[in-house]
Amino acid sequence: MGGVALHRMSARCIMVLGTSSGAGKSWLTTALCRHYARQGLKVAPFKAQNMSNNARVVASAHGLGEIGSAQYFQALAAKAEPDVRMNPLLLKPEADTHSQVVLMGQVDHALSHTPWRGRSEKVWPFIAAALDALMAENDVVVIEGAGSPAEINLMDSDIVNLRVARHANAQCLLVTDIDRGGAFAHLYGTWALLPPDDQKRIRGFVLNKFRGDASLLAPAPEMLQQRTGVPTVAVLPMWWEHGLPEEDGVFDDRSRTQGPVTQTVAVIAYPRISNLDEFQPLKNIPGVRLLWVRSPADLAGLQATDWLILPGSKHTSSDLRWLRQQGLDAAIARHAQQGGAVLGICGGLQMLGEALIDTHGIDGNAPGLGLLPLVTQFAQDKTVIRTHARFAQVHGVWSALSGVPVAGYEIHHGQTQGHSAMLAAGTVLHEVMPGLAWQSGDGQVLGTYLHGLFECPAVLHALFGAQAPTLDTVLEGLADFIEKHIDGAVLRQLIQAPSGR
Repeated sequence: MGGVALHRMSARCIMVLGTSSGAGKSWLTTALCRHYARQGLKVAPFKAQNMSNNARVVASAHGLGEIGSAQYFQALAAKAEPDVRMNPLLLKPEADTHSQVVLMGQVDHALSHTPWRGRSEKVWPFIAAALDALMAENDVVVIEGAGSPAEINLMDSDIVNLRVARHANAQCLLVTDIDRGGAFAHLYGTWALLPPDDQKRIRGFVLNKFRGDASLLAPAPEMLQQRTGVPTVAVLPMWWEHGLPEEDGVFDDRSRTQGPVTQTVAVIAYPRISNLDEFQPLKNIPGVRLLWVRSPADLAGLQATDWLILPGSKHTSSDLRWLRQQGLDAAIARHAQQGGAVLGICGGLQMLGEALIDTHGIDGNAPGLGLLPLVTQFAQDKTVIRTHARFAQVHGVWSALSGVPVAGYEIHHGQTQGHSAMLAAGTVLHEVMPGLAWQSGDGQVLGTYLHGLFECPAVLHALFGAQAPTLDTVLEGLADFIEKHIDGAVLRQLIQAPSGR
């Protein structure tokens, strides 16, 4: 596709829509970003609104801000510097009926308490301005939709699917998960529910997660095209081990560990788990099995050489309450007492301490698990920073981390320090990164505020003696995959269609 010349001030916009959540929009958008970047084009991703507790710290007009992790990885795929305009609105669920609203990278308390339907017109000017800026600065903008564009109860307040497609005059692909069944009905039904002008934007159907002989699909794609005028441009085979983090869910239980299992990493999957995407590099290491834990029974067979991780949480006190209700508090303590390694990250670190103290109504008060002599107080202002640090002397099962440089990010309200009375009484606490990481006296339990630990090559090398595939290798593999399964002419046509309004 080399030689395609576009004007920098008039980006072509491609949009990946789905028949449902989980159809494959995020990874296909990521792959398209890398494909077009390979052609020497200046590319940026965009998603107007993302609902996820997986977030990254990126550049913003205010210095630093938050965007959804999916758009962060898409920016890296596009070989672009991630910034908040790529995901202007991020909703971080704190309960089943409430989300923290992050607008242009910053928490907006007023919008967080605004009814959902009353929020759209207030945020749309920010969304449109962010998209316009990206279109002005790039050759290609690859846009990801959310859920389905055919939710007729939501069309009047839509700010993420059809309204964005119209604003950008985007050429759209509609992807469906054929593994779930009913794929052709999903494609046809979604197309049929769109207004006629929006039906014309659909340039191709994509069948994702197909297993079997593609020739057996006939004559369904041809019949679908006769009814809609839209061709099926790709049948993408099932591919579990592409290496990109899942955006909103834990890793699929059907995915396979590479080779024989030599170590299990068990991650507590509480209801408000956040930033779970940071564990994907572990899954890319041969011999490592990630186990998602929701009850003590899930820990049966865990060995002392295995790890138990308490990940981040969007609402630490409620997840701590859930953990106790399941009986996992005793299971965590038992693993540490038997010589097993325990790691807490951000909210998990806070849970491992003695107490959570909340005087501002941020998260809630709660007794901790008591595995680290620490106390956490919740501050009104959120810490959102990128961090570079180095481990000091680390003891026991985590000693391989001694002296290892790390880079990552922090997103937390909690401010944590040693429990003064316990330390005065002689309890041992090792502060192995100033203000960032602490370790129990026996070396079994480690807690840190630093997200992204396992994305640091030096950390992986220290802990495993081998390096996982790099993220760039994963992104190149995504582009290779779609270039194999989507005709090059289709990919060219998507950015040759005029994008003027």
